[in-house]
Amino acid sequence: MEKTVLLTGGAGFIGAHVAVELQQLGYRVILADNLSNSQADVVGRIGRITGVDPKLWDIDVADRTELEGVFAAEQIDAVVHLAGFKAVGESVQQPLSYYRNNLDSTLTLLEVMADYGVKRLIFSSSATVYGADNAVPYTEDMPAGRCTNPYGWTKCMIEQILKDYALATPDFSAICLRYFNPVGAHMSGLIGERPNGIPNNLMPYVTQTAAGIRQELSVFGNDYPTPDGTGMRDYIHVVDLAKGHVAALDYSFAHTGWEAINLGTGKASSVLELVQVFEQVNGVKVPYRIAPRRDGDLAVCYADASKAKKLLNWQTEKTLADMCRDSWNWQKNNADA
Repeated sequence: MEKTVLLTGGAGFIGAHVAVELQQLGYRVILADNLSNSQADVVGRIGRITGVDPKLWDIDVADRTELEGVFAAEQIDAVVHLAGFKAVGESVQQPLSYYRNNLDSTLTLLEVMADYGVKRLIFSSSATVYGADNAVPYTEDMPAGRCTNPYGWTKCMIEQILKDYALATPDFSAICLRYFNPVGAHMSGLIGERPNGIPNNLMPYVTQTAAGIRQELSVFGNDYPTPDGTGMRDYIHVVDLAKGHVAALDYSFAHTGWEAINLGTGKASSVLELVQVFEQVNGVKVPYRIAPRRDGDLAVCYADASKAKKLLNWQTEKTLADMCRDSWNWQKNNADA
């Protein structure tokens, strides 16, 4: 029988890609999103890729009455929880709004799931939960916490909430997917990252600089203890990331308890390496300047992804070149998006 999956924050960058992968495998997908950082036209774009427009509920997941309306109308089997504020810098400036939004939406979701007997939750967590003190590569058994910003702390707190709830609810499955650095776009060019205003993440800033929307890219620090002095991150193609959600969802139907799983490639690339690969595969220049380091930035961050391979039979397939090519294809096709 067809399973129905609710994607909270489902109209966003990652949610749209997860929706595509789920629909292509025969899942029925429901999106819940208040469109504060996404656009409603993503429904039609997902439909053009998969042949089916997912249903979109324009609601705030933290609003219990609105969320109950979704659960009452749709026979939901599992939830992929992606809704939340996600800009690290903004979280430092607006900590209360981050704690209020990210924690409230999760608590409301868990209460409504309990009322409707829904026992499967995949949570969009983050490598930021590892903080600044753990050695790389990060493994899931390392202590979480010592986060460097409120955004990271919200992810850490939600993981703890889910751990406690799973302990108290023996037939519940909570899988926390710790993302590293999602980049890229769907190869169709129909869905990708559409930040409001000035991008917070590296790749959209690179593509907008290459397109002439931004004058130059700021590279924050070139004096880190890395081969070229710039920070190194584990960049993962968003399509690989989306497939990781599908694998986690499949796993959850035979799983109970709490589990944390890294989703990364297991290797790090520097900022300048990404810029160079982008220029090579796309034949465009990305003007950049070296700027001072940012507070809280780590020199190197990458995953040990062996647990995902073992438990989920999942590993990344796409290269840094694929990420750069697909990102530029999205930018070129959606200059007005």
